[in-house]
Amino acid sequence: MSRKKIAVVTTGGTIAMKLDPATGGLVPAVSGDDLIAAVPALKEVATVEVHESSNVPSGHITPELMLKIGRDVDALAAREDIAGVVITHGTDTMEETAYLLNLTLHTEKPVTITGAMRGATDMGYDGPGNILAAVRTAASSQAAGKGVLLVLNDEIHAANEVTKTHTVSCSTFHSPMSGPIGHAYYDGVVINRQPLNLQKIYTDHLETNVELLKVTAGMSDFLFRACADKPVAGLVVEALGAGNVPPTVRDGIEYVRSKGIPVVLASRVGTGRVVPIYTYLGSAGDMAQWDLIDAGQINGAKARLKLMAALTKTQDIHELQRLFAERVD
Repeated sequence: MSRKKIAVVTTGGTIAMKLDPATGGLVPAVSGDDLIAAVPALKEVATVEVHESSNVPSGHITPELMLKIGRDVDALAAREDIAGVVITHGTDTMEETAYLLNLTLHTEKPVTITGAMRGATDMGYDGPGNILAAVRTAASSQAAGKGVLLVLNDEIHAANEVTKTHTVSCSTFHSPMSGPIGHAYYDGVVINRQPLNLQKIYTDHLETNVELLKVTAGMSDFLFRACADKPVAGLVVEALGAGNVPPTVRDGIEYVRSKGIPVVLASRVGTGRVVPIYTYLGSAGDMAQWDLIDAGQINGAKARLKLMAALTKTQDIHELQRLFAERVD
């Protein structure tokens, strides 16, 4: 029986870096073909076709480049001979790329994204094992229709649930509220559940003039007024706790909304959603009067990308609220 063909789209990141003797640090150096050649076990799993999109650190990835990667993935997935697609990517912004592609990709074929926490010249280089697990997952019929799946350290995570939790650990990616949806094993993958909230916002461009501000104790309204006076097209606020802010920040948010600029309210806490259980000055309940948009359970970075996509469809605040709404029974 012939093996499935999996397209591997390489973009760079630590997985494609080697030690530079001149600087003493990791720099982009490994090609897409080099990556695949380093994983001889792939030939037992699938036929692999490499497409080198870029070779940059993940901090250089922009939302526009994420959308371009998505177009490349959809074009490859449209081919009858391609059963699934793997993206190799730096881990710093991997969850953001995974989330935006989860929103905007048209294909229902399996799409996985993976990378490495150690460079190709480091002891314990985790790149080959992660590529093998990602290809194995992309070749599995279980992965179809489950959105973009982030595969690292043999764990399979849903794009809208996963986040990076450690700066250097190989087990950095976790889905704090729900755990991984499955695992990759040496002989196949097991996926235990269907991710929820697989919403789509199809767009061929993004409104990139969207900023994110993280609220801290005693924060002033300076940055909020600066965003409003620029003006930005939208603002995401990572609030305290269940969606609360200091009185000075409340003044800043009121000023932003007075300019007609949409404001998404997220939480800086790692788990849970914004809940308007308080009504004191600066609470989520108090600020509901300004028609803020509830981010739901996604973090601020993902909410920013979602707002970039949503603003290409509408500027109506109530329609934006609908696009962000999660079902709560």
